[in-house]
Amino acid sequence: MTDNEAKRIMEALLFISDKPLASEEARRVLKEFDAKTVNRLLDELKSEYGYSKKGFCVEEVAGGWQLVTDPYFAPWIRKLYKKEMTDKLSRPALETLAIIAYKQPITRNDIESIRGVSIDGVIKTLCDRNLVKISGRKEAPGRPIIYVTTKEFLERFGLPSLSHLPRIEDFHLESKEKISEEVQDAIKGSEKKS
Repeated sequence: MTDNEAKRIMEALLFISDKPLASEEARRVLKEFDAKTVNRLLDELKSEYGYSKKGFCVEEVAGGWQLVTDPYFAPWIRKLYKKEMTDKLSRPALETLAIIAYKQPITRNDIESIRGVSIDGVIKTLCDRNLVKISGRKEAPGRPIIYVTTKEFLERFGLPSLSHLPRIEDFHLESKEKISEEVQDAIKGSEKKS
């Protein structure tokens, strides 16, 4: 089998997959190719779609690869579906999610001390939407629950891994003004540790 045939097979796998396709899964299907070759071919597919300026592209998301629409076309896609997006997160939920994403693993008390308010309903919403999960208990008095983001979080936000979270300094000025000072401080504090 040639590299081009293998890329066409991977393209078909990406097209039918409802979740990111892990390199290992592609390798399992293309048994005659080693992991390094499969990754190279996936990178080539990503580049080819990027150069072709199509309405979709191949992106590395949540530890796998996925065909996704180009964000440029979002306004037209919304017009097609014309329905209100029901899974929008409230500002408190987004702030809490940002704190968890940048400071994980983190306890409820730590989140509340950063936000300055109770997060009972917010944390339940984030868990119900599978953006955040319980990863265990902290070895401390009372053994508080520890929260982390999920693979679904990476998929929803189009991130290959947590290391691809944007730095707060990279946000546009208007966006920075919308983020509370407490969240900015929390994010900056976690970046200094990295």
